[in-house]
Amino acid sequence: MSSRFRDLHRPGDPLLLPNAWDYGSAAVLAAHGFPAIGTTSLGVSAVHGKPDAAGATKAETIELAELLRNLGVLVTVDIEGGFSDDPAQVSDLVAALATLGVAGVNLEDGRPDGTLRPIGLHQRIIEAAKGHGVFVNARTDTHWLKTGDTRERVSAYGHADGIFVPGLRDLGEIAEVVASTPLPVNVLYLPDGPTLAQLAAAGVARVSTGSLLYRASLHGALSSLLAVQGRTATPAPTYAEIAAMLPGPR
Repeated sequence: MSSRFRDLHRPGDPLLLPNAWDYGSAAVLAAHGFPAIGTTSLGVSAVHGKPDAAGATKAETIELAELLRNLGVLVTVDIEGGFSDDPAQVSDLVAALATLGVAGVNLEDGRPDGTLRPIGLHQRIIEAAKGHGVFVNARTDTHWLKTGDTRERVSAYGHADGIFVPGLRDLGEIAEVVASTPLPVNVLYLPDGPTLAQLAAAGVARVSTGSLLYRASLHGALSSLLAVQGRTATPAPTYAEIAAMLPGPR
């Protein structure tokens, strides 16, 4: 595992992790001094015209990781649920990413049908991802999907290297999650949620931007185009709006 990447996870002084969707976006972020960059599955899926969180972009995700290897920054890759329910296949994927110099992976327990992967199976998936020298960030979608018990999942994934609970916005609840695990806690930045300083005070160790930058880029492009006509763009698209535009699983 990249000790440099692990060391960036400091409770109270969190790593702000921007998420890129292609080489160009990652190169811009690297050029502006961000020490680590993540990928966003929504952005990668949209670029390639495929559904997000449906296991459809394994090849594209690996290809992007290979493109980013020479940017001089640490890279962590969103591999959705590992693109398989077979721990052996997940192990092979993470091993392949490790050979590309990837510093971390993000593994989620949410499924496209709105359910959560069974706890025991996700525990085995996490275990399969470990041992390849990368930081395994275990994401639970209890808040995202409004199902399951967050505390139970956080505890069950204690053999990971980090815990990610996207959707949390209440500072008291965030602090409770932080207090419930010795692992560094990752939350998703929400423009209408707590500030980076507030998240730091709650003990968060990593703050990801997720699909925010990709969605903002679409908004910026559309705003620039409409301005030529003297028109004003609508607000930036939401995750759900972009996901609804993408083709369904094939």
